[in-house]
Amino acid sequence: MTSYLSRLSLMPGFPEYTGPHKVGTIDVELPVSDLDCPSPSPDESISTVQYRIFYPCQPDAKGKKNVNWLPAPQRGYISAYTKFLGAGSMLAELISYFPNYLSYISIPVRKNAPILQPNTENKRWPVMIFSHGLGGSRNAYSHLAGSVASHGVIVIAPEHRDGSSPISYIRDVPSNNSITEKSAARNSKRTVDYIRLPHTPSPEVEVGRNAQLKVRLCELGAIHDSILKLDLGEKLENLNTSSTSLHPFKNLMDVHTPGKISFAGHSFGGATVVQFIKSTFYSPETSEAPSSYEPLFLPSSRSAITKQITPQTPLILLDIWMFPLRAASTRWLWDRPLPCYTPGGPGGSALLAIESQAFYKWSVHLKATKRLLSPNPSSLEYNYSKQDGGKWSEPNFFYANASAHLSQSDFGLLFPWVTKRFLAVEEPERVMRLNVRAILQLLRTQGIPVSATSAEDMELSNKEGVETNDDTLILAKKGVRAWNWLSTNVEEDCGNEGVEEVADAQTTEPSDAVVGNELMKETTGTSDKISEPPSATAKM
Repeated sequence: MTSYLSRLSLMPGFPEYTGPHKVGTIDVELPVSDLDCPSPSPDESISTVQYRIFYPCQPDAKGKKNVNWLPAPQRGYISAYTKFLGAGSMLAELISYFPNYLSYISIPVRKNAPILQPNTENKRWPVMIFSHGLGGSRNAYSHLAGSVASHGVIVIAPEHRDGSSPISYIRDVPSNNSITEKSAARNSKRTVDYIRLPHTPSPEVEVGRNAQLKVRLCELGAIHDSILKLDLGEKLENLNTSSTSLHPFKNLMDVHTPGKISFAGHSFGGATVVQFIKSTFYSPETSEAPSSYEPLFLPSSRSAITKQITPQTPLILLDIWMFPLRAASTRWLWDRPLPCYTPGGPGGSALLAIESQAFYKWSVHLKATKRLLSPNPSSLEYNYSKQDGGKWSEPNFFYANASAHLSQSDFGLLFPWVTKRFLAVEEPERVMRLNVRAILQLLRTQGIPVSATSAEDMELSNKEGVETNDDTLILAKKGVRAWNWLSTNVEEDCGNEGVEEVADAQTTEPSDAVVGNELMKETTGTSDKISEPPSATAKM
């Protein structure tokens, strides 16, 4: 009903979550000095890490319901988004006409609500860390994160301070424990503004993206340490004064068992979690790497993250952007398979990759994605054979018809009339539900307990009392409308371009794919007329 009314009104809004649990949220900003970072920080000026937690909360929780989608200070964020989406693009011009509406959009969660006691066998909630893409923030994927949380998962959504968010604010860390000093520090903020890098690939652009990845990976390492400390009940001072104590998370998160934390990301965030997992898993082997290899994240062997990342670690990649993974200085790491394809691993069954239709039609990029998801990224050969004579399972790889790069973020839900008119998106709520269904089922297949999928989400005609704890159809090769399974064979489903082109996979920024591969040549309303990537537009 909420989403239906929002369509009748000019006010953008979110649909309700379909999981059985109500969702609470808390905004977190912690001093890096209070954390044990696995790898040295590449930028000492980034003195805090920031993230939003989405979690199952008590159903009768009192207090403020809903949180502003646009964080404070809202005028700063509106200005930053206007600049980010500007550059003459039609989308930026349209959004600039209703900046005040952005201030009133709320996330359907309960702020600082008491956490629900887990109903899992080990009495702990599973945990997912989700990394945002260019133009994202800790709030920009709130519906996907909240939907997963409503099914019994604690989702950690970082806000990266690498210059990939339109703007981010860093609170000053107090230098002593005096009340006056703390109050002054909390009210003092400095900004990290968006960094615009050229669209044309070059060694300089690779250096710039690597610098951003170093910040992102360091943040993920620090955040991992922070959630370990939260679960152990160690006192951490949350600089976000609008939030309550973090103590209620003690002993409620399944973060100490190796391989149980799942990692997910969209676009640049997908590249981030891949590089984080690979960098951690292969850190003991870096001494064998060629001198040209530049480690972006090198955790200490004593760090807890090296025990958490295993071949069983679930990995979820939404419209992953390949360029940051294919820099010359990190090619050694690119050539290594994802951990799931190493001895003792489950193979591709631990992987879920979902493409928008735009990225699916970006054929050269799709080939590079297929190589990443295969047992041997360094080869064009389609080979899932193990050394012992067995076979690796193929990855769960799909794309949704009439979907856009924005469809996996909140923007696709909040502005459906824009994405329909200019990006030929159909059924944005359904596309989001398909993504959530697939994520939940991937977690189930890896032994991570989540709540049942509802009849509504399974699109069953007889909905009364129907739900399932094993939604096998969503990860099947056929059976779900407008949901297409993909092979990782580079000779299949890649248009008419030659296979050899994968060696130099498309290295433009996602901006070129977002608008270049999504904007219709004549905006006729058909989803099959996709233009070639232009040189400049808005990103995501």
